[in-house]
Parts: sequence; C-alpha cells; structure tokens
Amino acid sequence: MEQLSPNWVTEGKMDFEHKKYLLLAYLNHVQRHFEEQELYPFMSDLVYHYNNLLTIRHQKKQVKDQFPEQISKIDLQNFKVEYEKILEDEDYMEELESILNFAIPKVQEHLEIGKNLYEEVESKLRISPVGIVPLRPEEGYLFVKEGGSKQAEVYEYTITIFERSDENYRGIKMQYIMSSTIGLGNTFENLKQQLIKNVKKLPNPATYVAESEKSYPFHKTLMPIVKRQLMRYIAAG
Repeated sequence: MEQLSPNWVTEGKMDFEHKKYLLLAYLNHVQRHFEEQELYPFMSDLVYHYNNLLTIRHQKKQVKDQFPEQISKIDLQNFKVEYEKILEDEDYMEELESILNFAIPKVQEHLEIGKNLYEEVESKLRISPVGIVPLRPEEGYLFVKEGGSKQAEVYEYTITIFERSDENYRGIKMQYIMSSTIGLGNTFENLKQQLIKNVKKLPNPATYVAESEKSYPFHKTLMPIVKRQLMRYIAAG
C-alpha cells in the first residue's frame, strides 16, 4: 500500500486486525524505499501520520476525562474532533486504544530508520560559499555536486518568508538552470562568473556549492536535505 488515508484510523469499521493490515502494508512500502535510500516524500508522510496518531490519543483522553461521549468522527486535516452526545461505546474505545498502542511504536520505529538515513546524508554534505557573499543572500545560485562526479547541477534559488499571526516561516524555491562539468579549466568560481555574464538578472548573486561525499537518490533524498541545509546555513549568517 503506497499511501494511508489521513483518517485511516477512524474511517470505516473500527477493527484492530484490519487497521493492523493497512498499517503494516503501508510501512512495508515505506521500508522498501528507505532501503533504496529514498527519504521523501515518505519521511514527511510518516511524520504526518505519527502526529495524527498522537492527536487522536490526546483527544481520546480528553473525551474520556471530560465528556461521556463517543468519538464519532475525527477530521485530522483540520485537527478537529466532533462529538456525538450518546452513551460512550466501551468496545469502540478499547478497539481504538489497541490500534493506537500498536500503531504509534510501529510508526515511531520507521521514523527512527528515516532519521538515521537523514543524519547520514547530512553528515556527508558540506555547504560553502563561492566567492564573497553579498549583504542580501536570499537569492542567488546553488551548485550541487555529489560523490566522485565531475558534474555540478546548477540552480537559481530564492528564499521566501511566509508571515503568520504567531511566527514567520522560511521557504526556498529552486529553478534548475543547467549541468556543468567542473575541473581545472572550469572551477566553481569560473562557473559563477559565467552566470553573472550570461544571466543579467542577478548581477551580484550569492553563490553556494553543496558537495556530498556520497551519491544518493538525487530528487528523493539529496535535494530535499540540501534545501534545508542551505536555508539553515544562510540563516546562521
């Protein structure tokens, strides 16, 4: 099973064996991708489902502690619980508890596998500036090179800030430009100067190189981590 419904725990019949089957099929799918060293979107999906499970457990406890009601529907996408004011169904609640007791540690176990892979990739990755960094490093170029390859993938990046009532969030947009061979006659500094000459949009761009000691699945593992690391590097100044 490639995906789990956001409401997989609460939709349909509350049957432990059926829910167990759904979860294990999904986790086996995730495990196969982790074995191929493919992290995304599987890691973020796992985090999503794990947080949903914790939310259900928390809301279930609130119901048990405060209200003589049964959970009739849980809208996980909005993290909202609707209550039906009828007598509490002990069988339903016990079955739900069994599912949560099984699912939470299983998902947590696979999250740990993904976390270990993430940390391995992160430890093999080095980000450094190419030349002098301008005062506004929020837009510029990124060169990505992995393993023993002489090829560097060239991207234009823009860091954006999303404002919300309580806090701000950073995001990064990448636009692929080209692939270039790096060597004695074409260093990262040479490549930067070529871009400045040929692309008039950024006359004084911030430019960074992300080098990985090891090759990983480029789009499903390396690039998502490169993006996070670049934002962290720039934010640190």
